[in-house]
Amino acid sequence: MQNNSNESDMNRREFISNSAAGCCGAVIGGNIIENAFSAGIITGDSSSSDLGNFLNMTQDDFRKLADTAIFTAGKNGAGYSDLRICRNRNQSVSAREDRVQNISDNSSLGFGVRVLVNGTWGFASSHLLNEDSIAKMSILACEMAKANSILQKTPVELVHTPSYTDSWSTPVRINPYSIPISEKIERLLEFNNIATKQGANFCDSFMWFINEWKLFASSEGSFIEQDLYRAWVQANPTVIDKATGDFGSRKTLNAPMSKGFEYVNEYPFEEDIRTAVDNAKMKLSAPSVTEGKRDLILHPSNLWLTIHESCGHPTELDRALGYEANYAGTSFMTTDKLGKLQYGSELINMVADRTQEFGLATRGYDDDGVKTTEWSIIKDGVFVDYQTTRDLAPLIGNDKSYACAYADNWNKFPIQRMPNISLQPGRTKKSIDDLISETEDAILILGDGSWSIDMQRYNFQFTGQEFWEIKNGKKTGMLKDVAYQGNTIDFWNSCDALCSEEEYFLGGSLFCGKGEPGQISPVSHGSVPARFRQVNILNTKSQI
Repeated sequence: MQNNSNESDMNRREFISNSAAGCCGAVIGGNIIENAFSAGIITGDSSSSDLGNFLNMTQDDFRKLADTAIFTAGKNGAGYSDLRICRNRNQSVSAREDRVQNISDNSSLGFGVRVLVNGTWGFASSHLLNEDSIAKMSILACEMAKANSILQKTPVELVHTPSYTDSWSTPVRINPYSIPISEKIERLLEFNNIATKQGANFCDSFMWFINEWKLFASSEGSFIEQDLYRAWVQANPTVIDKATGDFGSRKTLNAPMSKGFEYVNEYPFEEDIRTAVDNAKMKLSAPSVTEGKRDLILHPSNLWLTIHESCGHPTELDRALGYEANYAGTSFMTTDKLGKLQYGSELINMVADRTQEFGLATRGYDDDGVKTTEWSIIKDGVFVDYQTTRDLAPLIGNDKSYACAYADNWNKFPIQRMPNISLQPGRTKKSIDDLISETEDAILILGDGSWSIDMQRYNFQFTGQEFWEIKNGKKTGMLKDVAYQGNTIDFWNSCDALCSEEEYFLGGSLFCGKGEPGQISPVSHGSVPARFRQVNILNTKSQI
């Protein structure tokens, strides 16, 4: 069930005038769709009635649905079964200069039943949330498992996990759906106005809020309810040199996080937007970089993406085993390297954490019903562990899962997905100014840009938003057309300095892609500014 509206040619005054009574009144206190159901405005089709029924369901109702799934699956040969009921909501608002570009508010509701029959997975799902549909899908999942077992070479084994009866919610302080659309529009138009007053020719901005409610129940006795929130707000000013036609842009450096509307209030958008415009102007007259080997100082707003691609994906166990080859392949970090590979210098400690504050992959439990935790991926530069799920962990002799199972919707089968993986701060107190002052010749890079990496997650290339030349311990001016290139092992072994925890910054993405059919997953990566010696620098303009 969804409710979309697009406003492509409406200025601030027209929008507020036309929508204040209608749109805002519906949004205050909750979802437009929910209010429409309670008022009887939306009626008729099956998806509408299912969502309406869902809003009135009690814990007893959900337990009856879970019992139906588990009992039916067991009667049809399942040794294990689980039910996930999911309701996802996405709200986005975007604007350009003084015009509203788009308003979208989508909801999706349904369930999926997963079963193990004779050591083989089966899965079926439906948007019809009632006992009859759940019974039918449970039978269908069992039939699929039996059909799949013909091709199954090795039975699926699940490591033990305790059963839980629990609820968990993202600790938001301001529910983003309680804020009227008109207020969100006003904030975006304000951002754009700040940018144009500072000298930007154009400015795009958006707000995106996500709510993921899910109920997990298993034949092992778990009954877990979770209510997850994520937020992302960004502005992207652009400055044009009318004499040459060249343009420069720089988006705000904030990243999406698991927060409520307080995210909008806490980040210094006005300061960052003004800085973005000023630095976009500087890009226009900045000299193009000279190719060659240079030291790099990477700010966390850039380094998070390098962590994601060159550590996060390679340490996914399904990739390492060759089970997953979509979205840029498998992994060079195969199981023979576990505990042996010198992934980086002794300064490099990467911790995976599904409990990290504000992390996009943070939650109480994964989609296997396993309680989330934290663990080391890289310790003192050595590769020490993978990301696992209940069915992957036994394949490398582990007796527990690291709670990395996730499906992005009710109609998707849970697969191994990345936890928050972060580079730990240095142990000696050091600010980014200290790091710059002790560096003779380098390039400082802020913000993420385009990137590429090979099918084994080994050879890579990254760009950024801002590039500053460092000479004799000082920033001497801006450069442009910069990309850095290398391979994972050489790059991380070249790290010789880290800032301390005061400089820690959490980056991340809502859109990590994986699987076939494709799924997306939210994940965060934190770090401190880090220095890398003698990295290969390319001129992106010369590569065209």
